[in-house]
Amino acid sequence: MASTVSSSLVSGTSRSLLINTRIRCVSSVQSVWLGERSSSSFLLTLNQKNSLKTAVAYSQGNDLYRHFHSYQLYHRASTSHRINKLIDYQPPKTGLISLLPASWIPYAELARLDKPAGTYYLFFPCLFSTLMAASYTHAPPLAVLETSLLFFTGALIMRGAGCTINDLWDRNLDPYVARTRLRPLARRAITPLQGLTFTGFQLLAGLGLLLQLPTSCFYYATPSLLLVATYPLAKRVTHYPQFVLGLAFSWGAFMGFPALGVDLLSASTAAKAVAALYTSCISWTVLYDMIYAHMDIKDDAKAGIKSIALRHEKTTKAVLSGLAVVQTTLLATAGTLLGASPVFLVGTSLSTAATLGLMIWKVKLKDVSSCWWWFKYGSWFTGGGISLSLLAEYITQGSQSGRDVELPPSAWRELIS
Repeated sequence: MASTVSSSLVSGTSRSLLINTRIRCVSSVQSVWLGERSSSSFLLTLNQKNSLKTAVAYSQGNDLYRHFHSYQLYHRASTSHRINKLIDYQPPKTGLISLLPASWIPYAELARLDKPAGTYYLFFPCLFSTLMAASYTHAPPLAVLETSLLFFTGALIMRGAGCTINDLWDRNLDPYVARTRLRPLARRAITPLQGLTFTGFQLLAGLGLLLQLPTSCFYYATPSLLLVATYPLAKRVTHYPQFVLGLAFSWGAFMGFPALGVDLLSASTAAKAVAALYTSCISWTVLYDMIYAHMDIKDDAKAGIKSIALRHEKTTKAVLSGLAVVQTTLLATAGTLLGASPVFLVGTSLSTAATLGLMIWKVKLKDVSSCWWWFKYGSWFTGGGISLSLLAEYITQGSQSGRDVELPPSAWRELIS
């Protein structure tokens, strides 16, 4: 049951103000979702959007004027160079998810199955740790392969869960950012309750996979859930949400050693090396996500979203260079603590310095497509180079005689079983 509109003030030619169940602003060529109100709302139709100066509507005695703040926010974004007109959502016509039933596609998009770069970034710290632990313990190749495959599957699942949680938090911000406005929750393809239910299934799948690893892995992995859940809040309170993301995305650095039977609480040398590896991966995460943040820098500023790219916009490449030095140094430190050979030290240092240096030199921070290209393929350049060096170290160590490692008596028995 709709109530009457008490008054409206609109400049220009004649306008019509109608009661509807949703708040929309519709121009002759655009229809923009601005929000929802349970009691009532309005549909404002106009021929020229830019002629709108002021509009005040009352329904059931409630002041709806504050909804125009959201309209003004979109209005400013829509007149920028990045948003010239609203593009309607088009279902994917290529790729794996295009083969899924239509009702499944929003969930696949929510888990970013069509954008796997984030999965690789989450997987690489797990792989680094596993290969380091393999050299340290002389683990059998089959154990290393099985562990790596479990970690990749886990990265795929938990990255999807993290994206779903992020989109639930940001569902009222994403419509005002060009890159994110067509995400499933932002475009209302699924409801928040459906997104929350989907998150539950993802977390259960991740738990089932985690239980396939040694029991100690459960205790090492559980604290990371707090970081995954709180990262979206960081962008609201600090210009360094990428650091919080780094804490979460680098957590796999802790997992390889316990997965191969090393108790980090009793193996002090391994624990120190893992701490160096974890910090190195945090630096890497902040580095590549700072480049990623430059894709949204204009929209983030308008929507009030904080990021390291905004905080250091004019000194970005200097910050990126510093992060690259920190990553390379700490990675070498981790290898030195484990007594790694020159194969590791030279291979990881040269590959990391070369690939990061090339990316920092070549990326055009004001070009969205350039930022996306380097973010997308940088994981393979840097992560792949480090992984190959670690694999070479593992093969080299395998040809040498065994050495004493700090393993609990039941470690290999539990691993084999």
